[in-house]
Amino acid sequence: MSPLVRGRFTGWAALLLLLALARSQAASGLIEFKLGRFQEISLIENVSFDAFLWNIPRNVTFIIIQVHTQYVNTTLSFNKIPTRLMSMTGQDPGLLLRLKPEENSLMWHLRSLAGDASATSVILPYNERDPVPGGCNLQSDLPVDVSLYLQYNMYEATISFAPANVGYARGAVPPACDIGEGSGERWRLRYHIYQYFLPETDLTVKVLLTALQKMADVKQVEANGVKLFSLGAQDKPSVSVSSIPGQGVIYNVIVTDPALNTSAAYSPVHTYGCNFTATLDNCYMGRRISTRIFFASAGLVGLFICFFGHRYLKTELFFMGFTFMGFLFFVLIIRTVTMELDYEVVLSLVAVAGFAGGGLLVTCWWRLGSVAFCMLVVGLVLGFLLSSLVFFTPLGNLSAFHDDVVFWVVFTSVALLVPLVFFSCPRALNITSCGFVGSYAVILAIHNFVYTSLAYITLNILKRALNDSFNTAYTNVPFQMNDYVLITVWVVLLVCGMVVQFHREKGQPIFPSSPYQTWKRDRERRRTNILDPSHHIPPLKDRMKNALTGVQRLFTKRQPAGEQTPLLL
Repeated sequence: MSPLVRGRFTGWAALLLLLALARSQAASGLIEFKLGRFQEISLIENVSFDAFLWNIPRNVTFIIIQVHTQYVNTTLSFNKIPTRLMSMTGQDPGLLLRLKPEENSLMWHLRSLAGDASATSVILPYNERDPVPGGCNLQSDLPVDVSLYLQYNMYEATISFAPANVGYARGAVPPACDIGEGSGERWRLRYHIYQYFLPETDLTVKVLLTALQKMADVKQVEANGVKLFSLGAQDKPSVSVSSIPGQGVIYNVIVTDPALNTSAAYSPVHTYGCNFTATLDNCYMGRRISTRIFFASAGLVGLFICFFGHRYLKTELFFMGFTFMGFLFFVLIIRTVTMELDYEVVLSLVAVAGFAGGGLLVTCWWRLGSVAFCMLVVGLVLGFLLSSLVFFTPLGNLSAFHDDVVFWVVFTSVALLVPLVFFSCPRALNITSCGFVGSYAVILAIHNFVYTSLAYITLNILKRALNDSFNTAYTNVPFQMNDYVLITVWVVLLVCGMVVQFHREKGQPIFPSSPYQTWKRDRERRRTNILDPSHHIPPLKDRMKNALTGVQRLFTKRQPAGEQTPLLL
């Protein structure tokens, strides 16, 4: 074959090879990655994407591959056909590959299982001095598991992970993991759990994928995340935090080796505390209409109470009795009723119990006029709110309060302290309660339309009362622009309401007299004072008898009066 023909043949062969490679890339989605650089991927359902990495430096001992989607499960695998030992499936799958001595490239495969999705992926390198995340895995079939496992319900979210191992060189045998506690190198490792909140009420994919880049490697996690826990190798590799439905949050774990001053990051995991694909109660659905009506009504009454509660005492007492009895009955029905009740039924029962409690408190005031008893109930409502506010601060996360007995004793003591402090000044207690409770009712009403973390001042206590396992959960909420604006609104309403009421009540009686006592006193005055015109009013029995006689006359036909013509003389 002549050189000219051989050259043309080689050119045509190269062209056909390039066309075949381009066709295979288009069919399988071949993607090239760079170390430490995030890559945006558009996944197609049941279409496999092949990714590869070239020119891995020799000082890199192992690499971690991360893939993240918002809610679509994705399979990440080192084999074309996934196996349990070489693949991971989830919304945030991660795999670790230990490199062989001469290995400088690798290929892996990615497939979306339940629909099209936008994803982000990154490959992070580590050297032989860095600890190996999940290197002592006993939870799954993977030899090394770098993924975090997250489970959530309406009360709490639990993050668990596989213990790490110390670093080692390429081709070396991994240090043993089953050595007794304290005698192996891995027992010196420390674990730090970090948290990062997404913007409130933002459920967009772009925001999530951008935020995940801030929680992937060690430096970014330490710069952007908030450290929640620090665990030793002897501690259980699992922590619990409070769950906030509809609020996006990312968690990651940094494992450090104090002896070598090195660290490595697990593959981060995220949650919104809700389900994106559920038919009912999914992440896109707002509050129920019944809930909005309930809390909007409470907010309007609370606004009235905040400014005029002491002047219109019966309205305020009904509101306080409704709140007190409604809360107790809600806890009681959830804790004791074994059968699952519909949400609307529970809300209706709580409303009925609240009306009964409010009516009883108003009746007690109307009939007995007992200022001490009524102010005790009002003071307990204020004490509950102030005690909840105390435990909403970082003080509530102290390890001593993980014991339910200690927590409830301290919480109840703080709540009871409020009516005791104000025992000698009932009017000050009542006006202060109107300001605090009324303004907070407005905040709860706003929470049903605009998200705010201030609602969790009382919701965290409600979760603790309903769920026995919530005692170990770390209660942390985001404070963002909505929260700062609503804190300002709350303070303004509180101060203005108290100032207006103290000004209006200056020079007035401390408390109005009981309506029943007033009526009884007026009745005695009418009986004894003959100069009072009302003294000559017939008794009620006679007045009712006269009224009945008058009604009977209306329906009685008049009889003829006899002769109608004049008599002739």
